Amino acid sequence: MAKQMKIRKGDRVVVLTGKDKGRSGEVLRAIPKEDRVVVQGVNMVTKHQRPTASNQGGIMQIEAPIHVSNVAMADPRDGAPTRIGVKIDGERKLRVARRSGEVIDR
Repeated sequence: MAKQMKIRKGDRVVVLTGKDKGRSGEVLRAIPKEDRVVVQGVNMVTKHQRPTASNQGGIMQIEAPIHVSNVAMADPRDGAPTRIGVKIDGERKLRVARRSGEVIDR
């Protein structure tokens, strides 16, 4: 059984390594089977798109998946990278920023 990813769609993350180091963005898509996430405006690649009935085609810039180990959650308090912990509140599990202790879940 694969380990559960603590980063989900809609989370604000900071890139830790690679050409986009230091940039932050929102997670557009999480791919748990491959341990990857797609972050808005990060890891942009060029794709040549053939024209179809719905789009005109051409050379497009799209976001490629990045490994989840290369990103960290942005702390809700100041936006710096932080690890994620779990706090149990009654019967609910809440994600908590280790750096500031603030609850991340909506």
